[in-house]
Amino acid sequence: MYSDQEYELTILPGTTRDGKKEGFDRIVIRPGDTLSIVGPTGSGKSAFINDIEILAQEDTVTGRRILVNGGEPSEEIVRDPARKPIALITQNTRVLADLTVTQFLSLHLKARNTGTDAMISCTIELANEFTGEKIDGSMRMTGLSGGQTRSLLIADAILIGQTPILLLDEVENAGINKERVITCLREYRKAVIFVTHDPYIALITDRRIVMKNGAVFAVLEPDGSEGEIIGTVSGMDSFLWQLREKIRSGDLVGNRKGIRSAPKKTGIPA
Repeated sequence: MYSDQEYELTILPGTTRDGKKEGFDRIVIRPGDTLSIVGPTGSGKSAFINDIEILAQEDTVTGRRILVNGGEPSEEIVRDPARKPIALITQNTRVLADLTVTQFLSLHLKARNTGTDAMISCTIELANEFTGEKIDGSMRMTGLSGGQTRSLLIADAILIGQTPILLLDEVENAGINKERVITCLREYRKAVIFVTHDPYIALITDRRIVMKNGAVFAVLEPDGSEGEIIGTVSGMDSFLWQLREKIRSGDLVGNRKGIRSAPKKTGIPA
């Protein structure tokens, strides 16, 4: 649906809860960009991505305006889910349809008409790169764990939906391999916005949007000076991922044998 067209989003400022203008002039999001939304609970992070998801036109409590390719989005893009270039996946996403994974993906593939049936197995294979809990096509969607569901929906959005812009709301809490997800999204030139409390995700994205009082307080663009701390956090994150998988497998973890920390990285992943 979107493979031949790239989308650029522009976010125009709204107001704080006190009625003051937000702390930015405009935020432009292009294909391949990664952004993280950070801030304390109740600071307005979810409202920010909800404005993007519905392509707000000064018609929400924040007063923000979202442009698509420099102009007001068409009614077709706003109202037709099959034309909307944005997918929102949250930590609370649940699939209620009592279908197998294969049936679920097959229905989406027919609706999108974005490939052959071989795309179904490719999507499951990609999802299994994101989660330590193997997904099989015969599994029921309603029986998947949170991590499996989010991993499958991300892979589905990339390959079958071919969605240019992904909004991921605290999905790291579901035990997803975050680094592999981000690497994959960059490979496919997806624009992705993470709402996150995870320091690793916040550090490796291209920009950090800091929220306070229901509004954007600052937009930070890392200058490379955080490379050493990124390497340290990356090693810690890799260790915890492997530890989690060993515990899930029923192994004893009385020592570090068999669990390796990732080598320290000196810069932000490309």
